[in-house]
Amino acid sequence: MATFRDLLAAAKASITEIDTDVASEKIAAGALILDVREPDEYEEGAIPGAVHIPRGHLEAQIEGRIVDKNAPIVVYCAGGVRSAFAVQTMQELGYSNAMSMEGGFGRWKDQGRNWKQPAALTSEQNNRYKRHLLLPEVGTEGQLKLLDAKVLMLGAGGLGSPAALYLAAAGVGTIGVVDMDDVDASNLQRQILHNIDRIGDRKVDSAKKTLVELNPDVNVVTYDTRLDATNIMDIISGYDVIVDGADNFPSRYLLNDASVKLGTPVVHGSIFRFEGMVSVFHPLEGPTYRDMVPEPPPAELAPSCAEAGVLGVLPGIIGSIQALETIKVILGLGDPLIGRILTVDTTDMEFRVLNLKANPDNPVTHANADRIEIKELDGLCAPGLTG
Repeated sequence: MATFRDLLAAAKASITEIDTDVASEKIAAGALILDVREPDEYEEGAIPGAVHIPRGHLEAQIEGRIVDKNAPIVVYCAGGVRSAFAVQTMQELGYSNAMSMEGGFGRWKDQGRNWKQPAALTSEQNNRYKRHLLLPEVGTEGQLKLLDAKVLMLGAGGLGSPAALYLAAAGVGTIGVVDMDDVDASNLQRQILHNIDRIGDRKVDSAKKTLVELNPDVNVVTYDTRLDATNIMDIISGYDVIVDGADNFPSRYLLNDASVKLGTPVVHGSIFRFEGMVSVFHPLEGPTYRDMVPEPPPAELAPSCAEAGVLGVLPGIIGSIQALETIKVILGLGDPLIGRILTVDTTDMEFRVLNLKANPDNPVTHANADRIEIKELDGLCAPGLTG
């Protein structure tokens, strides 16, 4: 009968082992890092950037967490034993470039190499966000980014409602809500943050109650005020992303100029009757609102949803897409709608993507941040296309 020593020798004979010097070079060159120790070991310290899958869960999780089977992968445990067996298993699963690090994390740490104590989720958070944690593009690291993120909702109405609900459910740690209206019965056809018992309440208070009841991890900061040139910089400073559900053109231009000055990305959405659109205006990476709409249209050409109506489910679709784009910006995931406009016509369920380029004549750019003046648009008060 083969002993454990025999099995270990056979495993090491069938895999590639590298020392910590080579491992460090591989990692610097972009190799993936896989930590196969137990959770309590991992929490005490790990190599930065490591994907953590305990050896006992490797067969069940590895293919979902590391998709590219040809990628170089440095695998380590505490001393180099479990990592050897892990690499042997990975080879059987088709991973062609996995390597076991001799001496494991113990030798890495003793040599004074870079390591840190990872931030960790609580057991309750591991359970709440487990569907996120199973996604290799999110995982624990991504969920911690969401919990550290700060997102400002401009409006707690038709667009802000679904966007805020999904961002809170996703675990965005701080959600700011700006609104100065009361809940009205006519809102309830589409503004799902609120309910019949809250009619007459301030919208920011109603929104906070709903979001905190959905996820106590979320810190909801309310701003029961109208955004204007005197307060916008103070309110939006410190937020990572702004979700724009504004219902008037002055607010949109004011938000654009302030966000461009600060370099803060804005996830814009608008709706009208049966149609909607979403774009991501990132001052550091692409065009902004003034590139799309250099000048506000005349008031008679911009009827509000109160005047023209809106299908109640439409803001649910557009606001949900805004939440998705916000998460993509926070996580650096996929290809956000920067420099692109997604339009939706729900009457025939047609989705189209239009390219948007920066206007070379637009003076309101982040490169000119010092010269941007934050001021109101005089004489413009027509409502826009949200609701």
